[in-house]
Amino acid sequence: MWLLLLVPFIGLLWVPFYNFMEPSLFGFPFFYWYQLAWVPITSLLIWLVYRRVARDEHN
Repeated sequence: MWLLLLVPFIGLLWVPFYNFMEPSLFGFPFFYWYQLAWVPITSLLIWLVYRRVARDEHN
């Protein structure tokens, strides 16, 4: 489960992968909305890992 926390790190680590203007979303260039999209994704992944680890510690 801890490996899930590497997904956002890897997704944002290599800037040339997302350093583009297009496709834009609601007027935001891809560079910005790609990074902002990772905020809720990362929150969800942290929550999933927390729930799994907390459940394992109580058993």
